[in-house]
Amino acid sequence: MARCTAPRLGHRTASGRAACPACGGYNRSGGYGGGYGSYSVPHYSSSGSSGGSRVGGSGSSTKPRWSRASSTVVYTAAEVRTLTPVRENVEKRTTLPDLRDVFLCHAWDDRQGAAKELHDQLESRGVSVWFSEKDVVLGTSLLREIDKGLAKSRVGIVLVTTALLSRVRAEGIADKELSALLARDLLVPIVHGTTYEALREVSPLLGSRSGLNTAEDTMANVAAKLAELVTP
Repeated sequence: MARCTAPRLGHRTASGRAACPACGGYNRSGGYGGGYGSYSVPHYSSSGSSGGSRVGGSGSSTKPRWSRASSTVVYTAAEVRTLTPVRENVEKRTTLPDLRDVFLCHAWDDRQGAAKELHDQLESRGVSVWFSEKDVVLGTSLLREIDKGLAKSRVGIVLVTTALLSRVRAEGIADKELSALLARDLLVPIVHGTTYEALREVSPLLGSRSGLNTAEDTMANVAAKLAELVTP
């Protein structure tokens, strides 16, 4: 009998459920069947109509209100629910002067790897990024820089990798401090090369915030979604 992958990988999105050998399986009615019920998956072309090609991970199913009609980027329903309050805060901050679009929080070990890849992907889409390689003085507190970066940016992205989990664990960032940041609805976790389960073991509060996952989408598509999120 096939085993459910939820304890190890989680079923945070339709694509996660679909990939599970126990709970997934695409049925003839056009939905993902299994223990979680069916999930209708319409397809969108570049004009937003049914049919045609699309940009997005497996199981992408809808487009948020802030996405232009010509956009080929589509999202799961869970991603839209997750990003909607962030977008509402972005819209409230559009008139504030001298803000970067995105503050990218990452582990020092990722500065030349995954963090730089995400930074480059965002900047190639016209997104201004507050990035440690350009903006952070060595030796400063991670939490202090997160707070400073969020104050100067429309959205904060936390690139969650094994290196970041190790750093958070070593520095002992308190849940109450993370809670103050999470309360702003300005943080989007990007899980890369690890799992939400591993994140929750280190920081239950940060792990409780849904975000995007490169296990279910490419880094390029994650960057495309973030670029749409912060575009006025």
